[in-house]
Amino acid sequence: MQRPPARSLSALLAIGVLILTGCGTQSGDPGEEAAAASPGRTITAQKFMRLTQPHAETGMTLLEGPVFGEDGGLYVVDVTAPEGKPKVMRVDVRKKTSRAVHTDGRGAYTSAQFSPHDGRLHLSDFVHGEIVSLAPGGGDPRTVFSGDVDGAPMNPDDIAFDQRGNLYVSDSRGLSEGEAHGRVVRIDRESGKATVLAENLAAPNGISFDDEYRGLWFSELTENRISYLSLDEAGAVESRHTAIRVDGGVAQTDSIAVDADGNLYQGLHGRAAMVVYDRHGERLATVELPARTKGLKSATNVAITPGGTKAYITVSGPAGGYLYTFDALAEGTRQSNGG
Repeated sequence: MQRPPARSLSALLAIGVLILTGCGTQSGDPGEEAAAASPGRTITAQKFMRLTQPHAETGMTLLEGPVFGEDGGLYVVDVTAPEGKPKVMRVDVRKKTSRAVHTDGRGAYTSAQFSPHDGRLHLSDFVHGEIVSLAPGGGDPRTVFSGDVDGAPMNPDDIAFDQRGNLYVSDSRGLSEGEAHGRVVRIDRESGKATVLAENLAAPNGISFDDEYRGLWFSELTENRISYLSLDEAGAVESRHTAIRVDGGVAQTDSIAVDADGNLYQGLHGRAAMVVYDRHGERLATVELPARTKGLKSATNVAITPGGTKAYITVSGPAGGYLYTFDALAEGTRQSNGG
């Protein structure tokens, strides 16, 4: 595809993110009302470091997709970063430093995951409907998947891998029209064939395997619900049901991560907080920022240190893009990277 001029690209990125996150649909401060109706304990996350400031070209910054690599680095994407600014960053959590890993003039990357098959970092391009991959330390970009699925283009949001390296994608198709045309799509590692596992969904966003790889949790942004897909060994759907209804007020369900005990960490867009449920749907905790924190509107995603309990949330708003930390309820695993 021909590369659009810089000004057009910036507009495209900003529009794509507004579509993705439903920005402009929230008003007021839902924090106190939602917390008052929420059972479970409150966990206060602490500021770790600022990674980005709002970009002049796009008017915003939005951090997503935190994922730990084999090198111990925490990789984070900035959905709205313009050409020339880091679209993928590597954070050294011991030194509290970050460096650019990748930028380009086209992609609007909304998630990141390392493949268990080839170790490459996979990114979902929401605006252009593609999955691309990078070498583990950055570089060597490749297009893994592009094109229509069952005759319709994708808006891939979050991604997850099974143990064999097959890819599962939350497709937010229909969000811009307010229509329930979203899907969960499986992309076969060997053939590249895309199969629709669930459809007619309301802007699916978060997606993660459970702790035993028996099924997928996925959230629907505009319905504030989490559903569960039970899968067989071949990755086909055995059953599907609504598992959890999230009382978020004006906040909406964003990305999902799962810890070693099977607990779900549900990010929120429109409120800088995260809710934690057990596998049976009981609300265990709410992760909040310190009182009087200003300028941060969304806690989209989380990664928990593999084999440890230190968790890192991506938090964004007019004040910039930050990492906040808290102690998770159980250790981190591959599913604990929020996709």
